[in-house]
Order: sequence, then structure tokens, then C-alpha cells
Amino acid sequence: MSTYTRIKGTKDIFGEEVKYWEYIENTAKNLFKIYGYKEIRTPLIEKTELFSRGIGQETDIVQKEMYTFDDKKGRSLTLRPEGTASVARAYIENSLITLGSPQKLFYIGPMFRYEKPQAGRYREFYQIGAEIFGTDHPLADAELITFVHDFFNKLKLSNFKVKINNIGTFESREKYKEVLKTYYQPLLPNLCEDCQRRFNTNIMRLLDCKIDVEAAKNAPSILDYLDEESREHFHNLQKYLKAYNVPYQVDPKIVRGLDYYTKTAFEVEHSDLGEQAVIAGGGRYDDLVEQLEGPKTQGVGFAIGIERVIEALKRENVEVESESEIDVYVAFQGEKGEMAAITLSKELRKKGINTFLNISKRNLSGQFKHANRLNAKYVVVIGDEEISRDIVTIKNMKSGEQTQIERNWVSEIIVEKLREE
Repeated sequence: MSTYTRIKGTKDIFGEEVKYWEYIENTAKNLFKIYGYKEIRTPLIEKTELFSRGIGQETDIVQKEMYTFDDKKGRSLTLRPEGTASVARAYIENSLITLGSPQKLFYIGPMFRYEKPQAGRYREFYQIGAEIFGTDHPLADAELITFVHDFFNKLKLSNFKVKINNIGTFESREKYKEVLKTYYQPLLPNLCEDCQRRFNTNIMRLLDCKIDVEAAKNAPSILDYLDEESREHFHNLQKYLKAYNVPYQVDPKIVRGLDYYTKTAFEVEHSDLGEQAVIAGGGRYDDLVEQLEGPKTQGVGFAIGIERVIEALKRENVEVESESEIDVYVAFQGEKGEMAAITLSKELRKKGINTFLNISKRNLSGQFKHANRLNAKYVVVIGDEEISRDIVTIKNMKSGEQTQIERNWVSEIIVEKLREE
């Protein structure tokens, strides 16, 4: 066993596990294209102030979970713990507002948070996210939530539900926080350590505490303290979701953990995942771009946790096919067979056939065993006999059927066989 092992809270992704990542990422990219989103890729490291100012100095992420360090010039840098602040920074810095509004952007990549590793929670984790900049219309919120709903349906997941809330504007929320403090004050001595700390720093997070659930059940609802603007926005959001035929539940306890949210907040929960049930979440952030010294720009977005979605797929026993499986394994014998195999593999790949050419010093029996381990659909054999007769041997690895055909027809016949499958 080498002393060089992976860092706690990270994981290696290989073998059969890769097919889940391909399935999820390809499904997302195809759907983003259908919905008119453009991809954006931001750096993994950013100035620490971007997150402390954008996410909120008193949030758990900034207080306890960020990977922050000084570089060689003494500048404080942080591995990005979430995607929205980075995309907002890129939106401002690259003047994307000049390209017209709204802008619909998506990203897929790793995030980093120092948390206790457990099922569905890693210190390096991957998210699929999207942001819409430049519109305050509740139809944007509804379309965003509809995308998430469509995405999980396309993944063939069933045991999930969409929950929505409205947490008001900053002004109305400040009034609600005072009501919450009045409610929680007499309960404070019996609350958990996190709730006691958050009482003065981020009191709305007491509503989604996993320990003091009973206390949260009887807490005043934020929906009773919304300003007229937020109330109308929430009414219209529900109207549009019904038009999209997206089932949802209103849950006043959804507050999300970041300070930049305003009005819409939503989550998607999967019933088979226990404490890590939230597989997606997001909301509106109409003041974030301005807080980061950009122009007044409304925004709304979401993030989906890939690792948790993979766990949900496994819990529901969703069959996932690998999109990088081997169609043809090209085996050969002898020097002439080797050169002919190289030519054939080039020909097959040009036709878009997933082709694995034997590149090891195996005998023919060993090549067949290797093809079997790779789950190749077909093995094409080229040896001295085949070359002398200008043919190849094709074996269907599933049925065991073996045929010989003229060399010139190999690629066409394989394409036809694959199409029939």
C-alpha cells in the first residue's frame, strides 16, 4: 500500500462509476442546449473577498467551510465553495451585460468545502448549475425550476419533489428576523450549539436545523410577513409552475444558507437519501451583482449536486448505459495482421465506431479475454489466414456467433449491426 493516498473527503472516479457521471453530465448539457443556455467556465480559485462579501460573512460556508490560503504575494485566495458568486464576478468583469439581457449561463465543475465527509457529502464535490442574469420576471424563476424538474425526469428519477418558498426582500426579511428572535428567545437555552450561534448571526437558518426540528415547526411563517412585491412575485411563480405542469409544495421552512437570496427559494428533495435528501436548490438574488460592484442586475439560479444525484439513481435502481462502451475490439496475429489492424481501426473510428485496438503483446486467446473484460460488443480478428484470403473474422461477444466477411465490407457491416441493436 503506497503512502500516497487520496485526501479525506475526496474520491477517485473510474470504471463503472464513470457511466453515471457521463449520463448525468450529457443529459444536462443536452437539456441546457434545448433551453437556450450557454456554458461558462470560471477559475477554481478566487479572491476570498468575493465569497465573504457575496455569500455573506456570517454564513457557515464563510465562517467554517472555505479552503482559504495566502499565495506567495500574501493575497488571500479561496477554492470556490459554490458557483454563483464566481459566475456573477465573471458576468461583471467581462461586461456580459453588453451582450443583452437576459443572459442564461450554465456550468459543471468541482466545488470545495471543509465539512465532515459522509454519504452524499464530500470536501471536493461537483455541481451542475445555471444562472439567469438581467430579469426580475417570475417567469424566469418558473422556467428555471421547470428545467430542474425536466432534468430529473429525463434521468428517470421518480422519488423527488419540488419545494418552493419566498423569503422576501432584504427589507421585509429584516422585520421577519425580529419576529423570529422574539419566538426563539425563550427556547434558546435548549437549542443545539449551532442554533445558539446562529441566533445572533443568521437566525433564519434555525428554520432548517436538522436537530431542533420541533422548535422550527411552530415558528412564525415568513409568508405571513412578505411585502406586497414579494407576495405578488410568489403568486405569479405558482401560476407559471402550474402552466408548466410542474408539481410543487410550498414550504415556508426553505431559507437556503446564503445571504444573497431574495424572494424565490426552492429545493428538490429525494425521499431515499435521508439527511442528505436535497439534490438541488436555488433561488433569486436580485442584489448580488450590485453588491459585487456591478450594475443593478437581477438574477436567479440553481445548483444540482452530482454525487447525490448518483446516489439517488442507485437507490432507484435506474439502469445507466455507458456512452463510452467499446463497440469493436480489433485483435490481430502476426506482423502483417498488426499493420492491417491499425488500418482497420482508423477506418472504424472515422465512422464514429468506438474501437479498441489491441496495443499489448497478448496472444489471440488473451486478446479475446481482454475484449470480454472490456464488454466489447464485437471482436474483429485479422491474422495471416484472413490476410491471405482478404477477409476478417467477426465475433458477436454476446451470442458467440462468429462469421467471416470480405475485408472491404467490414465497416459497413459493423455499422449495420450496431444500428440493428
